[in-house]
Amino acid sequence: MVTGERNIIHMDQDAFFVAVEVRKNPKLKGAPVIIGGTSDRGVLASCSYEARKYGVHSAMPSRVARQLCPHAIFIRGNIEEYSKTSHAITDILKEKVPLLEKASIDEHYINMSGMERFFGCMKFARELREKIIKETHLPISFGLSIKKTVSKMATDECKAQW
Repeated sequence: MVTGERNIIHMDQDAFFVAVEVRKNPKLKGAPVIIGGTSDRGVLASCSYEARKYGVHSAMPSRVARQLCPHAIFIRGNIEEYSKTSHAITDILKEKVPLLEKASIDEHYINMSGMERFFGCMKFARELREKIIKETHLPISFGLSIKKTVSKMATDECKAQW
């Protein structure tokens, strides 16, 4: 990046609720996992990439998800545990970055503008990602751009590779 431009890093946990459940129970790794929506009248909070291959997505009625992916593993979920994990990730970020905006339970924007002469922003983002993975054992993706919207789009594009 050219000195003086904005440098915005978007960091987003990958299938966050599912990843926390897999960390707790590694036997779930690679399985079509659905969080929330345990009753037919429920709605999904999250799902694994394996479940997404069947057309399942967040905010979908559980009845529809069961039709699309009848072999999915449904887990009620634990918002307290997800919140605690989110705070741990936020604490890691706060310790390392100059300006942080928490956008949701699993999503952050980091403003590195003006820091490019001290850190290569892409290198810094990669190292920060590795630190989060190492300390939490959870996957995370990031995007870097001069605008929040574009950095989020870059993160989403990285996730599309999964």
